[in-house]
Amino acid sequence: MQNLLPEPPATLLPAHEEADAALATAAEKGTDEAYAEVAARFPTHSAAWAALATLALDSGAVIAAYAYARTGYHRGLDQLRRNGWKGHGPVPWSHAPNQGFLRCLYVLSRAAGEIGEADEAARCAQFLRDCDPAAGDALASA
Repeated sequence: MQNLLPEPPATLLPAHEEADAALATAAEKGTDEAYAEVAARFPTHSAAWAALATLALDSGAVIAAYAYARTGYHRGLDQLRRNGWKGHGPVPWSHAPNQGFLRCLYVLSRAAGEIGEADEAARCAQFLRDCDPAAGDALASA
């Protein structure tokens, strides 16, 4: 059956150059503290939370990863809504400002799976695919 309703337009989050520059500086240092400073200074910037979540997950700190990813996910949802997202529709991975939110969603799915929250892990994985299948592919191969 063909869906005759048009898909909503893609949501493109605005760039935040100051936060991105601070995040690039934190990446040069590569420490949890450097990323935490960026998240504290720019708490609505999902990319900072995604970096903290990824570091935590990679080091085996699953609960911290879950908490960081959930924070970035919720901050990203707030931004998506402020930019016209109505709860569904594409959030393209190819648009760099969207990647922080999508990374948080990916880490949240992985961390939820690791703590036994299978339903949450599956829901987040499906949400990521619904936002943009390319995001899951890019993150899984990273």
